[in-house]
Amino acid sequence: MDTRDSSSATSHRWLHRIAAILAIGTILLIAKGGLVHSAGAGLSVPDWPTTYGENMFTYPLEKWTGGIVYEHGHRLIASGIGVLMIIVTMWIWLKDNRRWLKWLSAAALLAVIVQGVLGGLTVLMRLPTAVSVSHAMLAQSFMLMTVLIAAATSPRWSKPTPPMPVEAGRGLQRLLLATVIFTFIQILLGAITRHTYSGMAISDFPLNNGQIIPAFTSFGVAIQFAHRIGAVVLTAMIFTQGVRILRNRDLAKLRTPAIAAIAMVTVQFLLGATVIWTREAIVPNTLHVMGGAITFAVVFLVYARSVRYYRFASSEEPGSEMHLQGVRA
Repeated sequence: MDTRDSSSATSHRWLHRIAAILAIGTILLIAKGGLVHSAGAGLSVPDWPTTYGENMFTYPLEKWTGGIVYEHGHRLIASGIGVLMIIVTMWIWLKDNRRWLKWLSAAALLAVIVQGVLGGLTVLMRLPTAVSVSHAMLAQSFMLMTVLIAAATSPRWSKPTPPMPVEAGRGLQRLLLATVIFTFIQILLGAITRHTYSGMAISDFPLNNGQIIPAFTSFGVAIQFAHRIGAVVLTAMIFTQGVRILRNRDLAKLRTPAIAAIAMVTVQFLLGATVIWTREAIVPNTLHVMGGAITFAVVFLVYARSVRYYRFASSEEPGSEMHLQGVRA
């Protein structure tokens, strides 16, 4: 192998590793944000960008007490994620030739900057619902960007091989995309529930205030019930796409994230129930937020891999089976 090729391969391996750390770190940051809210520590540091009037990065450790540990720690981790995003963006623009990946990294860098500003506004404006929910959902969108960057910088993904035609049945890829979109909606419903403090508007499970369909006496009941219905629908969607993928031997590259999605949505459903049963205890509440982010990530990865590795055909299309047999041969 040419020395320059070896150096380029090593550079891309390290880019992928750092991008993977960035993606994992973003999920942990979302979990840390969930912990801040679950612990009621959102205004433990009442100013921004300073911390009690001092430089955020030099704030004395001995002053980290009570809720400051949660909120100040969240800010420092967020700053670290921002630095990693700058490094990854510069690396991609200097070393990767894919134009779409360059602009994706630039969009992710802009998103993390806006996210930092929204985080500051939630404090300065004393946790307004609209800003808090926007902060939560932009975090999820940024996470998907980092997941795609990590996937796209992997050695296997970056090989210039054309997508393989597969017979997967009409509409499977549309189902994968619909599942991604519905996961976003479900997380949005969860964010509204959390930030309007409606988590216990329905205080039992699996019933809804003692009924199958509750009396809609408040906004909290309506949004909590919508979130519960969304959980059932999303679980059905993820299981449906998972079964269809696992039954098709040609879709091997989708199996691991599809199985992970099934596992995560099951865990997430149980965590949601546990949040109710424990009256929003900090640990299950925080794990539920992190579980939502991981579920979103693996659902998105199923769709992203389907676009990268496959070109979907349908057995209902004339001649598709003959064409696919020729490709396999």
